[in-house]
Amino acid sequence: MKNKNLIGALALVLLTAAILGGIYWKNRTVPENTSYLEFLQMVEENQIAEVTLTDGAWIKFKLVDSGLEYLTENPRNPALKEELLKKNIPVAEGSLTTGKSVAGNAASIVFFCAVLFFVYRASNRAPMKSAMALNVTDASASQENSLCFDDIAGNEEAKDSVEDIVDFIRNPDKYARYGARMPRGVIFYGPPGTGKTLMAKAIAGEAGAPFYAVSGSDFVQMYVGVGASRVRELFQKARADRKAVIFIDEIDALGKKRSSNPQGGNDEREQTLNALLTEMSGFASGEGIVVIAATNRLDTLDEALLRPGRFDRQVEIGLPDLNARRSILNLHQKNKPISGAVNMNDLARQTVYFSGAMLENLLNEAAIFAAKRAADNITLEDIDKAYYTVVAGSEKKDRSGAAQKERQITAYHESGHALAAKFLSPENMVAKITIIPSTKGAGGFCVNIPPDKMYYTKKELESQIMIHFAGRAAEEIIFGADNVTTGASNDFEKARSLIQDYVMKYGMGKSLLYSEEGAREECRTLLEDLYIKTKKFLISRRDLLNAIAEELLRKETLTEGDLNQLVEAA
Repeated sequence: MKNKNLIGALALVLLTAAILGGIYWKNRTVPENTSYLEFLQMVEENQIAEVTLTDGAWIKFKLVDSGLEYLTENPRNPALKEELLKKNIPVAEGSLTTGKSVAGNAASIVFFCAVLFFVYRASNRAPMKSAMALNVTDASASQENSLCFDDIAGNEEAKDSVEDIVDFIRNPDKYARYGARMPRGVIFYGPPGTGKTLMAKAIAGEAGAPFYAVSGSDFVQMYVGVGASRVRELFQKARADRKAVIFIDEIDALGKKRSSNPQGGNDEREQTLNALLTEMSGFASGEGIVVIAATNRLDTLDEALLRPGRFDRQVEIGLPDLNARRSILNLHQKNKPISGAVNMNDLARQTVYFSGAMLENLLNEAAIFAAKRAADNITLEDIDKAYYTVVAGSEKKDRSGAAQKERQITAYHESGHALAAKFLSPENMVAKITIIPSTKGAGGFCVNIPPDKMYYTKKELESQIMIHFAGRAAEEIIFGADNVTTGASNDFEKARSLIQDYVMKYGMGKSLLYSEEGAREECRTLLEDLYIKTKKFLISRRDLLNAIAEELLRKETLTEGDLNQLVEAA
């Protein structure tokens, strides 16, 4: 590389020297100066062979006999050129090259050559990738580095839904022989962290096909036409392998519903989307290429993406149920020294609404806590601490700033939630109640875990709203209406969202059909009634509410067993 740079530098120096030498040679004759009167006299005597009127302040002329060149001042006489031509003296117009102008030209050439030299060196040192190039991750198709279905716990229904896709990628001719048209596109949808990317990788691994992974945002650019060219580049690479899995994460960044207003759309995004649809329609029957997309919001995608022949199979990758959570926890505990006292079945029951990523993070945080202590294994205390971290953030170490009054309010607030959950939804598990503040600002929390269910009854939804209200209601009962706090803000948001679904989505209000104004009034009335019922319920069990709060103030954290003992003793 050094030799190439030296050769390039030497070539540029020689080129510069040659240009400067040529300029000097061309301008080696320096004209002599003379007065304007002498110039006019020579004109009258026919001694001048030719005249050059410069764009500056000089006149250059050449004598007939000697051929010598002279310079004289230019008075800028408009009639001069006409008089010279009348005497048959050739007149030209041009610029005057002097020593200064030669030096200026030389300096410009040297600067230009220097810029070229530095660009040359930079291009040799680190070739820049084109800004238009697509960043495609070409994952290895080898069995050593690829995932398979056995590496993914849970999502059994999703695995069953894509087994034929794997077979199609392996043997596309088999399906072509029967005239079967396999889905060219599959959309995985569901909450974040549920394993949509892992499932796509496992399909490629099972089929032994290359895995091309991109994000929908990679195609959305400010320059019109760039996204479409990137789509064509991606599919060209996949077609070269004859079989492949193309995975487009966050496809909603590319494939959102297009605007019906011709002036309100995004031309670049629509061109890119059209290019994607065109490429998907152009697959040959013998090509084992499948496009898999992932999104958290299926309802926002353009209808053209979901029609037959495009992404015509939608597979939900949802939150894991109890058995799936147990399988995920068992999978992630394999390389961790977990104490025998830790019951994975109990942990699976306590982690309702946890995604696969959250479960992995839970065990990882527990392993970190155990490593900090240099312990022999990961204990139940480590997992409890990690559970708190995942749900609410790290425990606040310095709690000296929390006033006793605030601790009492938090204790009664969380006791209200726990008591309501225990009696209003007895099938729920109150796994943990704590008044330990977190670094995320939570003063405490009550983990109320419902069972895995497909449907909820009207009474169950009303009970859930009352559980949300119980914290504020307990504050009002114990400390008075004027001393309630802002701690119930999140509870009210959940209650309002649930009552809107109760009325508008599930049709459980007084009427099945509402105007917008009528729905708001119905929601307001129902919430007020349920809040009054919640207060009456807690007042009827005020002694038990006091007992739970006092135990919380003493221990700071209660388990389900502690709560059951208090209930039995009441």
